[in-house]
Amino acid sequence: MDSNVNEQITDAVTQANVKVVGEAPAIALGNVYQSMAHSTGLMFQNAVNAQNQQNILAQAATNQGVMQIYSLDTVSDAIAIAKILNNNGANP
Repeated sequence: MDSNVNEQITDAVTQANVKVVGEAPAIALGNVYQSMAHSTGLMFQNAVNAQNQQNILAQAATNQGVMQIYSLDTVSDAIAIAKILNNNGANP
Protein backbone atom coordinates (compact mmCIF):
# COMPACT_ATOMS: atom_id res chain seq x y z
CA MET A 1 0.00 0.00 0.00
CA ASP A 2 1.66 3.13 -1.23
CA SER A 3 0.82 6.43 0.39
CA ASN A 4 2.23 9.57 -1.02
CA VAL A 5 2.87 12.22 1.63
CA ASN A 6 3.82 15.70 0.75
CA GLU A 7 7.52 16.33 1.33
CA GLN A 8 6.78 19.59 3.14
CA ILE A 9 4.86 17.66 5.80
CA THR A 10 7.63 15.13 6.29
CA ASP A 11 10.18 17.95 6.52
CA ALA A 12 8.09 19.77 9.13
CA VAL A 13 7.69 16.62 11.25
CA THR A 14 11.39 15.83 10.96
CA GLN A 15 12.38 19.36 11.95
CA ALA A 16 10.03 19.28 14.95
CA ASN A 17 11.51 15.97 16.10
CA VAL A 18 15.05 17.29 15.68
CA LYS A 19 14.11 20.44 17.62
CA VAL A 20 12.74 18.39 20.55
CA VAL A 21 15.77 16.09 20.61
CA GLY A 22 18.13 19.05 20.34
CA GLU A 23 16.49 20.98 23.20
CA ALA A 24 16.30 18.04 25.60
CA PRO A 25 19.85 18.36 27.03
CA ALA A 26 19.44 22.09 27.59
CA ILE A 27 16.09 21.63 29.36
CA ALA A 28 17.51 18.82 31.49
CA LEU A 29 20.48 20.96 32.51
CA GLY A 30 18.15 23.87 33.25
CA ASN A 31 16.17 21.61 35.58
CA VAL A 32 19.37 20.47 37.28
CA TYR A 33 20.55 24.06 37.77
CA GLN A 34 17.16 25.13 39.12
CA SER A 35 17.14 22.23 41.56
CA MET A 36 20.69 23.06 42.70
CA ALA A 37 19.77 26.73 43.19
CA HIS A 38 16.75 25.76 45.28
CA SER A 39 18.82 23.38 47.38
CA THR A 40 21.47 26.03 47.92
CA GLY A 41 18.82 28.54 48.96
CA LEU A 42 17.42 26.09 51.50
CA MET A 43 20.92 25.42 52.78
CA PHE A 44 21.54 29.12 53.39
CA GLN A 45 18.14 29.52 55.05
CA ASN A 46 18.95 26.67 57.40
CA ALA A 47 22.40 28.12 58.13
CA VAL A 48 20.93 31.54 58.97
CA ASN A 49 18.29 29.93 61.20
CA ALA A 50 20.91 27.84 63.02
CA GLN A 51 23.11 30.90 63.52
CA ASN A 52 20.13 32.83 64.90
CA GLN A 53 19.36 30.05 67.35
CA GLN A 54 23.02 29.91 68.45
CA ASN A 55 23.02 33.67 69.05
CA ILE A 56 19.86 33.42 71.16
CA LEU A 57 21.41 30.59 73.16
CA ALA A 58 24.64 32.54 73.68
CA GLN A 59 22.72 35.60 74.86
CA ALA A 60 20.68 33.51 77.30
CA ALA A 61 23.82 31.84 78.67
CA THR A 62 25.54 35.22 79.05
CA ASN A 63 22.50 36.61 80.83
CA GLN A 64 22.44 33.68 83.25
CA GLY A 65 26.17 34.06 83.92
CA VAL A 66 25.84 37.77 84.65
CA MET A 67 22.87 37.10 86.94
CA GLN A 68 24.95 34.55 88.87
CA ILE A 69 27.88 36.93 89.18
CA TYR A 70 25.63 39.67 90.54
CA SER A 71 23.91 37.28 92.94
CA LEU A 72 27.29 36.13 94.34
CA ASP A 73 28.28 39.72 95.07
CA THR A 74 24.98 40.28 96.84
CA VAL A 75 25.37 37.15 98.95
CA SER A 76 28.94 38.02 99.94
CA ASP A 77 27.84 41.57 100.86
CA ALA A 78 24.98 40.18 102.95
CA ILE A 79 27.35 37.81 104.80
CA ALA A 80 29.83 40.62 105.48
CA ILE A 81 27.07 42.90 106.81
CA ALA A 82 25.71 40.09 108.98
CA LYS A 83 29.18 39.53 110.47
CA ILE A 84 29.53 43.24 111.16
CA LEU A 85 26.10 43.44 112.80
CA ASN A 86 26.68 40.30 114.89
CA ASN A 87 29.97 41.67 116.25
CA ASN A 88 28.49 45.15 116.77
CA GLY A 89 31.28 46.55 114.62
CA ALA A 90 34.05 45.17 116.87
CA ASN A 91 36.94 43.31 115.31
CA PRO A 92 37.52 39.90 116.93
